[in-house]
Amino acid sequence: MTVALSSLRPVHVVGIGLHRYQKPSETTFVELGLVAVRAALSDARLDWRAVESAYVGQATLGIAAGREFLRYLGATGLSIAQVENASASGSTAFRQACLEVASGISDVALAVGVDKAAPVSRASSKAGIPSLTGPAMIPAAVFAMMASAYMHAHDVSAADVARVAVKNHGNASKNPFAHFQRARSLEEVLAEPAIAGCLTRLQCCPIGDGAAAVIVASDDAIRRFELARSRSVRVAASVSTSERLYAQGEWASQELTRDAAARAYEQAGIGPKDLDVVELHDAFSIEEILYTEAMGLCGPGDGARYLQSGGSAIGGECAVSASGGLLAMGHPLGPTGIGQICEITRQLRGEAGERQHPDARWGLAHMVGVGQVCVVHVLREPDRTAP
Repeated sequence: MTVALSSLRPVHVVGIGLHRYQKPSETTFVELGLVAVRAALSDARLDWRAVESAYVGQATLGIAAGREFLRYLGATGLSIAQVENASASGSTAFRQACLEVASGISDVALAVGVDKAAPVSRASSKAGIPSLTGPAMIPAAVFAMMASAYMHAHDVSAADVARVAVKNHGNASKNPFAHFQRARSLEEVLAEPAIAGCLTRLQCCPIGDGAAAVIVASDDAIRRFELARSRSVRVAASVSTSERLYAQGEWASQELTRDAAARAYEQAGIGPKDLDVVELHDAFSIEEILYTEAMGLCGPGDGARYLQSGGSAIGGECAVSASGGLLAMGHPLGPTGIGQICEITRQLRGEAGERQHPDARWGLAHMVGVGQVCVVHVLREPDRTAP
């Protein structure tokens, strides 16, 4: 029998921290990771010795990266595990930390993602099975084909797809942790060089350096360490799934999203119209349009119109990628999914500043990883009446 996270011990996000996402730099991954973890500890007002377990999401650093920087916080004997799941590495690390606390194995766990921009070697290249498609199936080309098919099917223009990047770069211009911090006009987005099909450079996510950290804790830990319950965001659902067989004409990443979101809604006891903030995998602009439909935020074929109507804007029906998303906040791989949790936590606490979506109560974080995998979490606002 499947056991939902909501049926186990309550899990709360009590601390968040980020190192700004940035272009490839001389900053070591040790410094990146330490900045994020120390910020999360400070945010939670928690001592490092209270952390019993750490899950380290990364894709480019090699073995034992977590131990290499966490040791500078003190040798406490905590459990450390590396997590790699392509773009969903950080989301998976966060899920493992939540499950450990929910099961009672630990009371306080850390999920930290850190990566440096570097070539990534896919296991498929070492599988001993020749590729039938070769470089034609690089992600940009795949999503360009998806964009072309969608545009043809729903009478959507290249400008309509590009408006995703306009919105998200505008959001990132108000985010001090974002890779890009400059608002862009539609004309600027369309004028950039094409990477694949209609997808110009600003419609494809930047991959650079960065780190993000989240501390999760049980009710017992919140009481024992006298943490602020009024800033503790409840993790209401956690779902991880992989591809199945799809009908002709169905796109794996969109159907994965549909399946995972439906399961997450069931766990959390909500529907898509209850969501106030969503951070999703928008590595390419067309993805936001496809995934808002798959999540049920709008109807099939209505994603571009939902965007144009302001439904996905901060202050609209549901703020989608208020951080700037992968397109402008950035996509340093290992940290990305954890950074999404940081943004949603800020929003649900009411601490997002210029990016604050009014009266945010429910949030959803979504990441797709090469493979194909999909990880979705639903978070609920803190108890604002608690101390």
